[in-house]
Amino acid sequence: MEEQTTVNHDKLMTLFGSVFNDVAGSVAIMMSYIGDQTGVYRAMDKLGPSSVASIAEEAKVDKRYLKEWLASNAARGYVHFNAESEEFSLTPEQAAVFARESEPTCIQGLIQGVVGQFVKEDVAIDVFKTGRGRPWGEHHECCFCGTERFFRPAYASHLLEEWIPALEGVEDKLKMGAKVADIGCGLGTSSILMAEKYPNSTIHAFDFHGPSIEEAKKRAAEKGLANLEFFVSDAAEIPKNDYDLACIFDAWHDMGDPVGIASGIKDVLSSDGTFMVVEPMALDGMANNIANNPASGMMYGFGTLVCVPASKAQDVGLGLGPQAGPNKLMELLSEAGFGTINLAAETTNNLVLQARA
Repeated sequence: MEEQTTVNHDKLMTLFGSVFNDVAGSVAIMMSYIGDQTGVYRAMDKLGPSSVASIAEEAKVDKRYLKEWLASNAARGYVHFNAESEEFSLTPEQAAVFARESEPTCIQGLIQGVVGQFVKEDVAIDVFKTGRGRPWGEHHECCFCGTERFFRPAYASHLLEEWIPALEGVEDKLKMGAKVADIGCGLGTSSILMAEKYPNSTIHAFDFHGPSIEEAKKRAAEKGLANLEFFVSDAAEIPKNDYDLACIFDAWHDMGDPVGIASGIKDVLSSDGTFMVVEPMALDGMANNIANNPASGMMYGFGTLVCVPASKAQDVGLGLGPQAGPNKLMELLSEAGFGTINLAAETTNNLVLQARA
């Protein structure tokens, strides 16, 4: 006999309201993506308070569609509408979130990554049902570009000013001239930042995704960086070059065998080398994350769609996920054979661990 339950009307309406707001937010995400890709936000940031016609002319978009788009954005609080003058504009805060790529608060990379998942929703459903792995190359290109755009401002703000200085003795080595392995470098943002900052050091950057490496090479060539080289390589095949610093940025949890990879990295380091692991901010334990980490819902979602499937597509397929937490990360580094492990720094979005033999 089925158990009968009574629906609590107040709880029902609270849940319905929350989900309805999420649906409205998903539409707003699509609107934001359109505004980014068509340059409307950047046009508004340039113009200041303006009419629909003026913004349409500057951004070279259709005026009627733009009017509807602006109304949608204004209703969500993404742009400002002056009812008296019938002009739209971006406040400084809105510009920092939607229009200014260099700001650490720019959200467009994250939005681009989300849209990329909806584009290939059929693949996501197949992976979820079958349990198969999903290699990085099966994602829409928005996943690659969006990931890089999302992480780039954080790296630009924290890598050189906070994270590297927090590592014991590493910055002095880099200034004098050291060898660095940037593993899982993607489009090369972290590699380029380090090569520019430390011209006496040699940066070797590795990633198994060939198209990302080709784009990274183009970006480095544009900057004329002679101390930076990119290689298509699996993380398990890094050459034994006695690196003074090896680093993985927001990618260790994506790897099928993070312990095996870390063990291999220990072997390619110099005797006093350092392994820096930068991972998404997380607390220890699922219950703790769900209750106390505001970003956990989003991060577990990306774990479902991107991170765990990427891991399962590789050997071992541990499926660590992006919310492992510092204790688990340090436990795995210990299993890999590192003797000295500690949390060197943390920011809103990231944990930074250093490990030495």
